[in-house]
Amino acid sequence: MREEQGGTSSGAAEDGRRALSAGKRWTSLRVRLIVVFGLVALTAAVSASGIAYWLNREAVLTRTQDAALGDFKQEMQNRAAALPLRPTEEELRRTAELMAQGGGGYSVVLLGERDAGKPIVGTSDPDRFTLRDVPAPLRTAVDEEQELTAGNQHSYHVFWLRTNLRGTPYLVGGTRIIGGGPTGYMLKSLEPERQDLNSLAWSLGVATLLALLGSALLAQVAATTVLKPVHRLGEAARRLGEGKLDTRLRVSGTDELAELARTFNSAAESLQKKVADMSAREESSRRFVADMSHELRTPMTALTAVTEVLEEEQDSLDPMVAPAVSLVISETRRLNTLVENLMEVTRFDAGTAKLVLDDVDVADQVTACIDARAWLDAVELDAERGIVARLDPRRLDVILANLIGNALKHGGSPVRVSVRMSGDDLIVRVRDHGPGIPEDVLPHVFDRFYKASASRPRSEGSGLGLSIAMENALIHGGDITAANSPDGDGAVFTLRLPRDGSAVAARDGEAGEGGSARGGGDGRGGRRDDAPGDEGQDSGEREARA
Repeated sequence: MREEQGGTSSGAAEDGRRALSAGKRWTSLRVRLIVVFGLVALTAAVSASGIAYWLNREAVLTRTQDAALGDFKQEMQNRAAALPLRPTEEELRRTAELMAQGGGGYSVVLLGERDAGKPIVGTSDPDRFTLRDVPAPLRTAVDEEQELTAGNQHSYHVFWLRTNLRGTPYLVGGTRIIGGGPTGYMLKSLEPERQDLNSLAWSLGVATLLALLGSALLAQVAATTVLKPVHRLGEAARRLGEGKLDTRLRVSGTDELAELARTFNSAAESLQKKVADMSAREESSRRFVADMSHELRTPMTALTAVTEVLEEEQDSLDPMVAPAVSLVISETRRLNTLVENLMEVTRFDAGTAKLVLDDVDVADQVTACIDARAWLDAVELDAERGIVARLDPRRLDVILANLIGNALKHGGSPVRVSVRMSGDDLIVRVRDHGPGIPEDVLPHVFDRFYKASASRPRSEGSGLGLSIAMENALIHGGDITAANSPDGDGAVFTLRLPRDGSAVAARDGEAGEGGSARGGGDGRGGRRDDAPGDEGQDSGEREARA
């Protein structure tokens, strides 16, 4: 079941990476440039094609319309006007046929009267065009007599409209003879013009598509030209972020990209100088602390020996002198702890701290840590037997001593320690029942020498305990988190360590088989960089909770 869950999680992670990669591809600058170029080209091509199509359409239709209506008007004047006032149906038919044969390519319908109120119709082609095909609005406009004015010298005019009959476009026009005579209507097919316009539309569509493809190619070329320097800049920034501070860009030209490259080189040079200066100062400070700590060990050894003698003789000392001697003993021990902690910190800063791995029964290790410091009465242990982890036992002891000692000093009894496994991780929780940690202090509990209250700069510890615990967790590939209990009763410190630290040790090139380190006992295996003996008593970081 666990393997199936792992597979599902891995598949979901892989899907997430693919989705993220696809999202990056679709939001890349190259794609955006191509899309923008394509949209601009498409808009320009469609606009130009639309305007060209509209202008050509109007020109073609107007030319055909003017030619047909002009010829029809001329035929009406030449032939229809020559008919008698009361023509016969045969005369109308023959005249309509003659008008249709004039070369205009249209059909004709002539409407006359044989007697008052008795209309007759003559059609050149009854199967193609009849009076029923003439739209009513056109007949109304043709029959309406216009008022004569200075701007209008004719009572009747030629009217026309374009319509569709049986799916074919037609031009329908009409007029009547001034002074009496038949009314004539013509019908001309616009199908040839529609076919010409459709061919034009296809040509413009192909031209638009070619323009779009050309714009895409142009965008690709432009993107390559623009993005190549940007890509080089990105690669240089990545190398710079990886710590290769000597990375520089080759500058050519005087455009904006060249100016950007110059700015990058200037920033990289300035950063390299500042990092070098900071590294030199940091190395000098680290060396000073290390040298000072080592130099203090010799006098501290002598002072410790003296304090041990004074402690043995403390009961026989003069009552006036005894408080001073007691203060000297406690402060000497505190100073010894501070020196040992400083030496441990310098090992982490210098990168010389190493893991000495061994198979550790975690429950026995926690029990040994509590028993060695006489905390059995104040600590509740909830740990399953048989949980074995491959860790550095001495460093685990240091972590536990600091977390439990911190909870006892600044929290409140009872302190509860629980040990559980979560997948491949070892989880150790240390909970106290004190007032908790102020929210503004939580982000700083693992800072070195952090004091929650400026009015209380002095504490019994060195102020390095939780910081050293965190460093020991990190060197294992784990971490420590601090939070307040959800029910508001005390604080909870959670230690997470990998069950097998071999991979971390091998990756860092620091692995060593812990043959001399003991997996149980008090966790103080034989090492040349032994940790402070009373780190569990040192937790100045949480002084605000005292």
